[in-house]
Amino acid sequence: MKEKRDENKFSRYNFSAKNSKGQMNLSFGMIFSIILIIIFLVFGFYAIKKFVELQQEVQIEQFIEDFQNDVDKMWKSPQGSNEVTYSLPTKITSICFINDEKVYENLRFTSKNVIPGEKINNIDIGKITEEENPFCIENIDGKVGFIITKNYGETLVTVTK
Repeated sequence: MKEKRDENKFSRYNFSAKNSKGQMNLSFGMIFSIILIIIFLVFGFYAIKKFVELQQEVQIEQFIEDFQNDVDKMWKSPQGSNEVTYSLPTKITSICFINDEKVYENLRFTSKNVIPGEKINNIDIGKITEEENPFCIENIDGKVGFIITKNYGETLVTVTK
């Protein structure tokens, strides 16, 4: 009877090749699953980052389009003044009007990242930057506000704070 107990004691810890192979397959399956989960998480974060960047680029392009449309409306009128507010990404600290004949654009965005400038038509850049060049307007909580003005007899539109 004592021999049977000894057999039973060791039969619980049976280290046969069949059992260890099953455990090896389970371990490989778990490792493979963990690797797949990590790959999906990395891809998900990458996709979210790209969507946020795309949204910011669209916001900048929408600002340029809306601003040019408002300038054109004021330019076509004999006179007027319009206070406007636009939304921009918070990564942009300010927009600046620059009177520099060496560069094509007269509107630039200041940010930690390089953002290309833009040429806004029908604005009197000389008058806008007369007192300070560049003439910058700060982005506060994603909003930029200023006044678009055209006086009677003037041919171009000016921008003031």
